[in-house]
Amino acid sequence: MERIRYGIIGMGNQGRHYAASLFEAGLCDDAALTAICDVDEKKLAAAGAALPKQAPARFTDHKALIESGLADAVIVAVPHYGHPAISIDALNAGIHVICEKPAGVYAKAVREMNEAAERSGAGFTMMFNQRTNCLYRRMREIIRDGGIGELQRVTWIITDWYRNQFYYDSSSWRATWAGEGGGVLINQCPHQLDLLQWVVGEQPASVRGFCGYGRWHRIETEDEVTAYLTYKNGATGVFVTTTGESPGTNRFEVSGTRGRLVCENGVLQYDKNREDSLAFSAAATTMFARPGCDRIPVETDGKNPQHAGIINNFTAYLLKREPLFVDGREGIRGVELMNAIELSGWLKGEEIALPADEDRYLAELDRHNLTSRLRETKCEAVADMSATFGSAKK
Repeated sequence: MERIRYGIIGMGNQGRHYAASLFEAGLCDDAALTAICDVDEKKLAAAGAALPKQAPARFTDHKALIESGLADAVIVAVPHYGHPAISIDALNAGIHVICEKPAGVYAKAVREMNEAAERSGAGFTMMFNQRTNCLYRRMREIIRDGGIGELQRVTWIITDWYRNQFYYDSSSWRATWAGEGGGVLINQCPHQLDLLQWVVGEQPASVRGFCGYGRWHRIETEDEVTAYLTYKNGATGVFVTTTGESPGTNRFEVSGTRGRLVCENGVLQYDKNREDSLAFSAAATTMFARPGCDRIPVETDGKNPQHAGIINNFTAYLLKREPLFVDGREGIRGVELMNAIELSGWLKGEEIALPADEDRYLAELDRHNLTSRLRETKCEAVADMSATFGSAKK
């Protein structure tokens, strides 16, 4: 096999971005887009017309695409509820899968998807393109190698996800429990919820979530969140996000007994203590002494290939040329964290141990779905998706 044939299932904003900006633009190495699928024939026709070089076959049923023999792998880019079910159909047929974030709306369905991946043996990855960012990769390496010592605090303020009302009104499913399954946590923040545990190297042990539902917009779901995190060693953290604040902030800080890392405005700062702060404290003989600290220059490889990087790695993995960068089964971790924060928010800040009880979460979600209503819209807007990728780079 010299190349991988891809099908894209879901030709909304994200699917069209992959098709036109990556495959049609020639940014996907040793790969060809041979099939596209959407239940909306107008979206399908518009997407197909914009792909003269690829000229993919068109399908309105994802099962027909999977069974066509035209694709070795699929990219699943439908609304969130459909991610596990469609991925499972592909995996059961032996088709390799790149699943768009989030892995699903609730962990129980994602667990079933992971089990299907185990059974099938097909390749499976998540579109965690922010893991390709050299700054986050370097943070992870420094923490893993003991560069900040024992974990003390994690703080991520990610409030530059500003969205106006037109954004929500552009699609009937956006920010509804029944259509999207959540708000800022499930739409804008899956990358950050994934990176939070991937960079630090562990999940929080428990969370308390405080959510504002329709705080800044006419929507059902959360558009403002403050979550308090507790780790197994007693370290604490705060995760703050919203789509209602402008200009907003994106600051990720991880502190430990040997120093801290701060990622902000495209710069990674590393302040390293000359001595472990706990050891220094125990030995100090004057009241206001503190360990010396040096700012250490941080070198990275400068690479941040984003979505093309994930697709190219997956292609190379399937062609047995390099190891898989993102194991798709890791997608459940961010969903578990999101579910725990959301459940706590529904329960007025109750402390929720991770992983949250899957049946309890699903029961609460079903209760919210009973009164959920898809939005009436006259405009299914087509967006330039490149504008949203910048938030994690700032």
